Amino acid sequence: MKLLACTSLVLLLSVAAPAGADVPKPPIPEVFAPGVISGAANEDSVAFAPDGKTVFFDRISGSNAVILESHKNGDSWSTPRIAPFSGQWQDHDPAMAPDGSFLVFTSNRPDAPGGKALAAVMANGKVYPDFGGHLWRVDRKGDGWGEPLRLPGAVNSSTRTYAPSVASDGSVYFQRPGEDGDFRLYRSQYRDGTYLPPVPVALGEPSGHKLDPAVAPDESFIVFDANDANKSGPDRLYIAFREGEGWGKPIDLGDTVNVGDPWGAHLGPDHRTIYFSSHRATRVSYPRTREQAERDLARMQTWDNGGENIWSVSLAPWLDAHRASAH
Repeated sequence: MKLLACTSLVLLLSVAAPAGADVPKPPIPEVFAPGVISGAANEDSVAFAPDGKTVFFDRISGSNAVILESHKNGDSWSTPRIAPFSGQWQDHDPAMAPDGSFLVFTSNRPDAPGGKALAAVMANGKVYPDFGGHLWRVDRKGDGWGEPLRLPGAVNSSTRTYAPSVASDGSVYFQRPGEDGDFRLYRSQYRDGTYLPPVPVALGEPSGHKLDPAVAPDESFIVFDANDANKSGPDRLYIAFREGEGWGKPIDLGDTVNVGDPWGAHLGPDHRTIYFSSHRATRVSYPRTREQAERDLARMQTWDNGGENIWSVSLAPWLDAHRASAH
């Protein structure tokens, strides 16, 4: 979640494992639906229906954020439309339950009808109007959606609660500030129709911030973004595998994936592909023909303009390597 990147991500990070350790060279990420879903604004947080034929995502420019919906027609995607439950408030970070029965998202909508948009209150007490975030759930009702319901106060104890991810049992992973003000990951167990008080998700070095969890439906692995405390660059994507009741050492996804400040991974409908945001761009070679210049210009005007688009890459190299090492 990068809506407040300029105000809250001034932190040093900390998880470590050799980049791409013991993993074959990964495939090169591909842009997702260029010119349709990956467009001229900034996009992130894809949430697929289980059949892969409907996708929700958010589009952001400054304080303007909305959740959109698109449908697959053959090999192409329809023009995105505002989701039925979005538009009035600053909504983003949609995350689909693996069975498609509900969706959790972040919103600055007031906790009670008639209230004002939620403000983000920083650790130093500074207030950013309209940039707050609580988690809301909207259930599927036939071919449509019900009314969004706010998750309990135990989950939404901070005005900066963002980036949900949903496991098969309904439990929700998300990010919010820890006691030191840095973002941490948390998990709220869903049991008997209730979200229990969240517990921290321990990943790597405890002192570093972690963002944007993408948990496997069976919670066997988790992808997130963070930064090595020994580096001054942007966050990188990591994967960690379940070890007993905890998590193994995070593994850096490597330099092929970690280009253009990647963040906000979500799992695709196959649960083996991640979709993430990045401002990576297509490299242009010179000299070029006029025809190539026209194509480059058209691409720049529709999506390839240095903004944050959605990219995908298979996790198969890491999943297969982990499975092989377990045997």
